[in-house]
Amino acid sequence: MNIAVAIDDVAEGEMLSASEAGPAPKRIVVAFGFWIFLLSDIVMFSALFAAYAVLMHATAGGPTGAQLFNQVSAAIETACLLVSSYACGLMSLAVGARRRAGVYLWAAVTFVLGACFLGLELHEFAGMIARGATPQRSAFLSAFFTLVGCHGLHVAVGLVWLAVMMVQVAVRDFRASVQRRLLCFALFWHALDIIWVWLFTVVYLMGARP
Repeated sequence: MNIAVAIDDVAEGEMLSASEAGPAPKRIVVAFGFWIFLLSDIVMFSALFAAYAVLMHATAGGPTGAQLFNQVSAAIETACLLVSSYACGLMSLAVGARRRAGVYLWAAVTFVLGACFLGLELHEFAGMIARGATPQRSAFLSAFFTLVGCHGLHVAVGLVWLAVMMVQVAVRDFRASVQRRLLCFALFWHALDIIWVWLFTVVYLMGARP
């Protein structure tokens, strides 16, 4: 059938413009907006990665990554975050099935592992500062603390967000708005996991070579 003929056969008024059809559903708007936020966050981390790559050898006679980094501790941090991301996925499945006990269980696992990751990272920072490797010591250390610290700050925000969401589940049950927020949190947490894999590779694996 000719396309022009098919369009002409449609009664006048049956084809609505986008403005006449009304606004998109809220879940579509929220999902689109949150993806824009995640993409902007990835752009920011890309700039921090680029700065670190340029400055990683600018030690100004100070300690290098090979002298400072503990790959065992970094590997434990990575395992904590990867497993927490898996637990977050199971929490999302429990949300879809409306199983409150499952949501609480896997949210608790996600929170504990995320807190362990953050604690190990803060312990690493404290150890480096105690050895005189402060952010102002060299451009390399400035770039390191900015990149890794920014990721750690995101993890801390995620932990607060998760705690608030568990309160909302307890008070509001599985309303559509609560489910949307939990989905956004899951996307945010998985994005942090992906960023950390790149960070671990670039900073701790490549940067620890003499």
